[in-house]
Amino acid sequence: MIPIGVTVNGQDHEFPDELTVRELLARLGLPCRGVAVAVDGAVFPKSRWDSPVGRGWEIEVLTAVQGG
Repeated sequence: MIPIGVTVNGQDHEFPDELTVRELLARLGLPCRGVAVAVDGAVFPKSRWDSPVGRGWEIEVLTAVQGG
């Protein structure tokens, strides 16, 4: 099986098996609440987080911050 390589917040990662966006966040110890996910520069809606991660995706996980 070919590993899945993705970039998350500027760091390269490889996973041995297919996983969803939600599983990716869990494996990397990132929260599923209070964050937004962008894939290749476009917002990836939470309604699609159970979709498989694609090879070569560039993913940004952004945390909401309070303040002004």
